Amino acid sequence: MSDSCRCGKPHELCVCQSVTPLENSRFVFILQHPQECEEPLGSAVIVNCLLKNSRLKTALSLPNLKKELGEDVQPSRWLVLYPGSKYRLRELHERDQSKILRVLDKSGNEIDWDPGQFDGVVALDGTWPQTKALWWRNPWLLKLRRAVILPPRPSLYGNLRKEPRREGLSTLEAIAYTLEALGEDPSIGKTLLDRFRHLIERYRNWKKNAAAIKPEAEGPG
Repeated sequence: MSDSCRCGKPHELCVCQSVTPLENSRFVFILQHPQECEEPLGSAVIVNCLLKNSRLKTALSLPNLKKELGEDVQPSRWLVLYPGSKYRLRELHERDQSKILRVLDKSGNEIDWDPGQFDGVVALDGTWPQTKALWWRNPWLLKLRRAVILPPRPSLYGNLRKEPRREGLSTLEAIAYTLEALGEDPSIGKTLLDRFRHLIERYRNWKKNAAAIKPEAEGPG
């Protein structure tokens, strides 16, 4: 048996096996910070394995989206998920708690939108400092429509990966909520979240088993 699965994770953490790839209509492009790709709890690879229309790219910077996906890409018809200032997020949340996905103009003001406006989603994958680095190193992102997620519940990460903000989510969770808000089949978001929940469970068991085996392996000293 292979030590890793098609998602690249150790067999003990693989949650993509026996799951039929999901047919999402809006393309998902994930730009991953190079330091995030070895993170065992990273969720971007799961998204890429489960969504038919997706691509994962690990790099600090790229020329533009057209170079990656083709000349027919219209940047104004793409969303980029980037939270920005926590004070702005608080303001949006206080104004209306019923909407999970908010789309902003270049000045950071919320605008009305329709799901039919958008062909795809760009997600930045990494810790908050890594995500900020990706944002500033890729000026082509400013040509996309910026969107923020105000999650209905805390991240499934819990205390496994602490975020500096209450709104912090895994890449998978942010994409799942975004696709549902854009009118994709609800089963897509549900399957993504179920798989992520399964990853968390398997990780906890993996760490527990490793802790139980370690004293025995070390011997009496």
